[in-house]
Amino acid sequence: MSVSDKEKEEIEKSSAPLIEHLIELRRRLIWSLGGFFVAFLVCFFFAKRLFNLLVVPFKWATQWAGLDPHKVELIYTAPQEFFFTQVKLAMFGGMVIAFPLIATQIYKFIAPGLYKNERSAFLPFLIASPILFVMGASLVYFFFTPMVMWFFLAMQQAGTDDQVQISLLPKVSEYLSLIMTLIFSFGLVFQLPVVTSLLTRVGILSSQALAEKRKWAIVLSFAVAAVLTPPDPMSQCGLAIPTIILYEVAIWSSRMIERSQARDRLAREQQDAGASVAEKAADTSSTQAPS
Repeated sequence: MSVSDKEKEEIEKSSAPLIEHLIELRRRLIWSLGGFFVAFLVCFFFAKRLFNLLVVPFKWATQWAGLDPHKVELIYTAPQEFFFTQVKLAMFGGMVIAFPLIATQIYKFIAPGLYKNERSAFLPFLIASPILFVMGASLVYFFFTPMVMWFFLAMQQAGTDDQVQISLLPKVSEYLSLIMTLIFSFGLVFQLPVVTSLLTRVGILSSQALAEKRKWAIVLSFAVAAVLTPPDPMSQCGLAIPTIILYEVAIWSSRMIERSQARDRLAREQQDAGASVAEKAADTSSTQAPS
């Protein structure tokens, strides 16, 4: 079956935008992967310094427990363990450093398909997302990790005639996994106002629906905290309570967005009504004008 020239032209017109989108997507992916790779190399070069920086909360915990922070000791039990720990740390740091570049590339890819008001509405959330992630990571670094490590250090047992000595000697890989899990957990939880605000703006969620589901949100917060955090009550409450607070912030943010949308809708209706009245007045004057 032969294809007519008209059909070929229609196929070419429909395929050209797809090819352009794929080329643009490839360009954005190259920029994102290139930025991540450069950040990965920089973080791997400073991996030991970064790891020592992450151990600072552990030192604070030893001070809280009345121990000597200068005697903090971590171990690794396999020859390659610390090397792969540095690789994981470099990937973690590279992703954090390159996130603004990656988010910008995502925004530039989807921005041409958005209306002007949609781009102006989306941009504040793009800025707020990394700020909230840093806030969650800071809470983990300055408060939550020292608290958790202090809880674990309190379980040590001094050796006496009646009992053996039990000391905490964490592995470098396990300590890094713990603090990375906490940072990602809190960072993602702190995105709750951003996600709910976006869903409210597009009409999928409402402040009333969020308020009605408050009880279920509290139960779900503790369930998620039990999965993401170490199995101790302090860490679970430490994640669940901020999640509940952020849920209340999300309800307040959704109400503010709904009020703003209502004001904009009322302003548009008044503008349309004024334009309609002016148009009717113009029609009336034109019909009453002498011929």
